[in-house]
Amino acid sequence: MSSSAAADPAYGNGMPWVEGGDANRILSRAQQLTRPLLRAAVDTLPAELRLVAGYHLGWWDAAGVPTLGESGGKGLRPALVLAAARAASGRGDSDRSPEKAVHAAAAVELVHNFTLLHDDVMDGDELRRGRPTAWRVWGIDDAVLAGDAMHGLAIWTLAGAPIAGLSGIARLEQAVIELCLGQQRDCAAESKDEVTLDECLETLQYKTGALIGCACAMGALCADARPDVVEAMDHFGRELGIAFQLVDDLIGIWGDPVRTGKPVGNDLMRHKRSLPVVVALESGTAAGREFAEMYRSGEPLDAAAALRAADLITRAGGRRWAQAESIRRVRAAKSCIAGYRGARDLMELADCVVERDH
Repeated sequence: MSSSAAADPAYGNGMPWVEGGDANRILSRAQQLTRPLLRAAVDTLPAELRLVAGYHLGWWDAAGVPTLGESGGKGLRPALVLAAARAASGRGDSDRSPEKAVHAAAAVELVHNFTLLHDDVMDGDELRRGRPTAWRVWGIDDAVLAGDAMHGLAIWTLAGAPIAGLSGIARLEQAVIELCLGQQRDCAAESKDEVTLDECLETLQYKTGALIGCACAMGALCADARPDVVEAMDHFGRELGIAFQLVDDLIGIWGDPVRTGKPVGNDLMRHKRSLPVVVALESGTAAGREFAEMYRSGEPLDAAAALRAADLITRAGGRRWAQAESIRRVRAAKSCIAGYRGARDLMELADCVVERDH
């Protein structure tokens, strides 16, 4: 990429990287640092693909009119890249490693959004963040192609990184392969009569853990950290990724539709085999057996049936297990980076994963 981090206006205000601040401040700062690179990358796309990509990212409406405030998500993954760069450097308050990691942070966010575009198509989701998904507006072909283009932009962006360009590309593409494997297994599970909890957890290691682990590892690469530190960051991210997905599963069943932008019980209406669902199905309880009869009938669930199913999952222990396991996974993640100087932002971001409304 022709533009350099040093020339980016986000670096001209003299603001230090946030350490020890609350999660919203850390996320906001990461957005400020990465947005110029994301904008510059998307602006290189042909007009037709640029329109779809920018709409998906929440920058404008379907006609290309800029939106008031951006609704493209909080940007957890790029924030993790930058926070991991700081934690892995071990150089304290004078460290500028987060600045060296901005290209990597933007690349991870582009990959994440390319997978969301494809996921919406495969899952048949019609809403994302309260708006029609890209495939509902432009059709499946354009949504898939826009996702492919964003994948290309991620590599192009990372190639311009001041450090860890080639090694970062290799790690990012390995994560993409793992993501594809996780998605394949997740889709295959929908047609199986039985799916075990262990199988679901293994799938999540690929589908969700891979990219979050990659994000943290790439931050360490950009800090020129030792290989053992890079792997510790990867392990931190993979544990955090499982926690993140557990909370997502809780939100998918019990989340507030005003906050999620999707109908209440959306995952249950689609008969999704999320972790709370599998725990309930394996519980051996009366509520679990009643839920299994409802869920395995193949009949679509309306809103009332989804509410009934959610209550049965709760009574069968699925909700309680997912909440407890998400906390356990965050603790396991934190243990990977205990004692690292400058790791407070990573710790803060880890906490915000399980504190999302559900």
